Amino acid sequence: MRWLRLLYNWTMTKAAHRHAPAWLALFCFIEASFFPVPPHPLLGLMCLAEPKKAVRFAVIATLASVAGGLLGYGIGHFLYESVGTQLLALLGLTESFPKAACYLREMGFWIFVAKGATPIPFKLLTITAGFIAMPLGTFLVASLVSRSISFMIVGILFRLFGAPIKAFIDKYLGLVTAAFIIAVIGGFAALTLLDGEDSRAASVCDTATMPG
Repeated sequence: MRWLRLLYNWTMTKAAHRHAPAWLALFCFIEASFFPVPPHPLLGLMCLAEPKKAVRFAVIATLASVAGGLLGYGIGHFLYESVGTQLLALLGLTESFPKAACYLREMGFWIFVAKGATPIPFKLLTITAGFIAMPLGTFLVASLVSRSISFMIVGILFRLFGAPIKAFIDKYLGLVTAAFIIAVIGGFAALTLLDGEDSRAASVCDTATMPG
């Protein structure tokens, strides 16, 4: 969509702004609840420009995204009928919502961590978590872990290797993220939980059509 490309280009111009960290925090905050452009490209450009500040930028992105996730949670919990449904429709996430609600009910913390660190729109998870009334403490911890994985990988790699790591990140970030998820979840027992429970949840949730 043309409007999305224009919005993306406008977002990217903020990487060179003198208040770039503030813009990064703002975009991470609103992306966690309604903004359609992911903040990772902006974070990458900022890290590319100043590799020594990469970890700092990643921390800003992580904390702002977790804070913004609370807004998404609030929309799902308190304003789903009046705001949430229209927002999901605008973002093209209406069909994904019932399955997301089912998976979060079935698997909770672990699936939130695993999916929250992937390119799946974080706003879908935060709104869904609020809708199903995921315990707030669980939501905050899962958000912090998943967003740390998603952003800190970029920050740490740029800090350690500088600009040359950009090509590697562009090509292999998905694999690196998957490795970090496994490391965070940790251990054979947790892997067994994910494998077994995910298969059981899939059989239940793949046919979910209503968010009730």
